[in-house]
Amino acid sequence: MSRRAQPTKGITVHQRGSRWYYRLDLEADPLTGKRQRENRGGFESEADAWTAAMASKQRHGGGRHIRTTRRTVRAFLLEWQAAVGDSVKPSTGQNYADYIRAYVDPIIGDRRLQDITVPVLNLFYRRLLTEGRVKTDRNSAMFAYWSEHRAERDGLGPTPAQLVTACGVSIHAARAAVLRFRRGREPVDAGAGLAPKTVKNVHRMLHRAFSDAVAWEYLIANPAEHASLPREQRRTSRTRPKPWTVDELTAWLRLALSDRFAAMWLLAATTGMRRSELAGVDRELLDLDARTLAIEDTRVVVAGYTVESDGKSNAGIRVISLDDFTVELLRAYLAGLGEEQEAFGSGYDTSHHKLLRYPDGRALHADTITRRFNRLVDLAGVRRIRLHDVRHTYATLSLDSGVHAKIVSDRIGHAHEGITVAIYGHRSTGHDRAAAELVAGLIRRRLDDAPEAG
Repeated sequence: MSRRAQPTKGITVHQRGSRWYYRLDLEADPLTGKRQRENRGGFESEADAWTAAMASKQRHGGGRHIRTTRRTVRAFLLEWQAAVGDSVKPSTGQNYADYIRAYVDPIIGDRRLQDITVPVLNLFYRRLLTEGRVKTDRNSAMFAYWSEHRAERDGLGPTPAQLVTACGVSIHAARAAVLRFRRGREPVDAGAGLAPKTVKNVHRMLHRAFSDAVAWEYLIANPAEHASLPREQRRTSRTRPKPWTVDELTAWLRLALSDRFAAMWLLAATTGMRRSELAGVDRELLDLDARTLAIEDTRVVVAGYTVESDGKSNAGIRVISLDDFTVELLRAYLAGLGEEQEAFGSGYDTSHHKLLRYPDGRALHADTITRRFNRLVDLAGVRRIRLHDVRHTYATLSLDSGVHAKIVSDRIGHAHEGITVAIYGHRSTGHDRAAAELVAGLIRRRLDDAPEAG
């Protein structure tokens, strides 16, 4: 039996052109006594109009009604970003802005917020996974041009200026690319789709945003709550980054200890500090007499600039013991800073208290740490790993040397021991002071024993 033969009180459905519309008669306004109606249209079929009308009637009866609006996803997310901007870290806020600009706006930005459903999000995530990459892979373009002309100039390949003309990149990017290519660092084809982890990050942002939309009474329910996400491939021993052995670590350190920032490289090797923590070390929190370092501040990159942050988690705020070897090098580094400040006089940058500085006192950019590390790795001729894998190297060497996982967890700033065990899979015993001396002593003995490079 059709709806027309068995009508529902208060609901009228009619057709106008090729679309269907409904009118819902509501209870009179309790304050003014005036009749209230809800009109909505644009449905593909009569059944769709009836379904929507019945759902709206049920919401009104249950006391949960959201006013129909034409607010788009783009308009809502602009409002949402402004509202939550001060409640998230600068790096998180920048990530949200990048995700919205690159992935959300081009695909679903013009859709009405109230039209976003679970199936729509499922299709959206699938699109991101298969063809969501929008950033031009200029690195691959530069490498393709460089490879084609690598025999020129007696095997040196094209100049940075030629890359600028051919690929439309900046001279700084071209210079860095030429150095990478000459050292054998070839780019990896990223493909047309986004990594599952990136799609999940976009989902987490939308889940939070749509949850706020529910709280603001823009949506009845959060469509991201039941959306299907791509499965991330489980890392195997072949895909998991492999840390350095003590021989590889000391081969790299032999060269790194001749660098201006030798103290930073040794600090990374003997404490497992993150890049953001190294960039944020406050010299006033360094107590060389007590042989301790308080790690409180971090510096992260946001839109190309290094900015202050409060760390990855509360566990990142900690005090760690330093070994004699690291303290000795830090004393020499601080003495050098004092000489440089005296030499520069009023031209020395005294606007901050960061430990890592250029000769004129300027703080070290966080990205520079990575670039400098990669250059030292190439010059040392050791197996290439990420800067973050030096942290993994420290943790692995500590656990293999018998340091208890709880001590390692505390030193590297994990929230709890279970994370350390899950990542490194070791269980041993030890003490913090012993942990500080153990790995550093292992490195120093190997540096003393191994032959000089050259």
